[in-house]
Amino acid sequence: MKAIRIHEDGGPDVLRYEDAPDPQPGPDDVLIRLRATSLNHIDLWVRSGRPSAPKPRILGADGSGVVESGPGFSQGDRVLMNPGIDHGDHVAVYGEHMNGTDAELVAVPRENVYPIPEGMSFEEAAAFPLVFVTAYRMLVTRARLHEGETVLVWGIGGGVAMAANTISRALGARTIVTSSSVDKLARVEADVKVDHANDDVVEAVKAATGGLGADVVVEHVGEATWQRSLQSARSGGRIVVCGATSGPNPPAALHRIWWKQLSILGSTMGTKEDFDGVYELVASGRARPVVDEVFPLSEARAAHERMEAGDQLGKIVLTIPA
Repeated sequence: MKAIRIHEDGGPDVLRYEDAPDPQPGPDDVLIRLRATSLNHIDLWVRSGRPSAPKPRILGADGSGVVESGPGFSQGDRVLMNPGIDHGDHVAVYGEHMNGTDAELVAVPRENVYPIPEGMSFEEAAAFPLVFVTAYRMLVTRARLHEGETVLVWGIGGGVAMAANTISRALGARTIVTSSSVDKLARVEADVKVDHANDDVVEAVKAATGGLGADVVVEHVGEATWQRSLQSARSGGRIVVCGATSGPNPPAALHRIWWKQLSILGSTMGTKEDFDGVYELVASGRARPVVDEVFPLSEARAAHERMEAGDQLGKIVLTIPA
């Protein structure tokens, strides 16, 4: 089969579109002929060696396609996959802990395979699993988001931020989103939109909440936003953290945590129960992924370059011909 593999750590130039061995499914695995996969920040991190995976490694966590063989499905069924294998004490992710989905074929445990919801394209089906389950766990399982609460989402445009905004709104919360791109702000649906390059985010949040602050802050940026996240959260609010793309060591500002009695919640990926919850939201039509730009699998380098430039609004998708 054809696949995108890396043989060394580095930039987009280390991506190779080449022949790779077909996966060998076990008795409980479903063999999927992939039609679409999507990019996540984990692909950039593994490619660059953070963490360094065994080589050669097929990248990619998300995937959708048609069933070739396996229990519980018929050949030709349109399916998508939960990209995390829940081992109880940890979740193993395709493309990081094992070969991934940037390929023509992938073998997936039966319990990780789901029918593509009616009316959804292969591209959309590949665009939501990892980022939606990550955002769902952050908001629902960890932060216990309630209808009517206000959520601050930094850096709208990327996958987790877009998913967090979509899920929050689907659950009846108000959202305040930020970006340095006026174009991205104009194209996204949110209750309040803030240009974080030119406007005072903390004051904007206070103005939108009657001076109280956000009930929940979705923090995935780190050093560049942490101080303002602490200032933007209301007393007794929750800051839920899934990453730190601008750096993992911000000024602690511990006094704000005890003064405001804040809860700082770490979160990563999601369990099967989390995925079942977010799948129901998507299948019911209450939440829908946004596809940014579509590239053929052979042009994965261009897709990585677009993601690293931060130009996307939604998910960048790679397609595999039938």
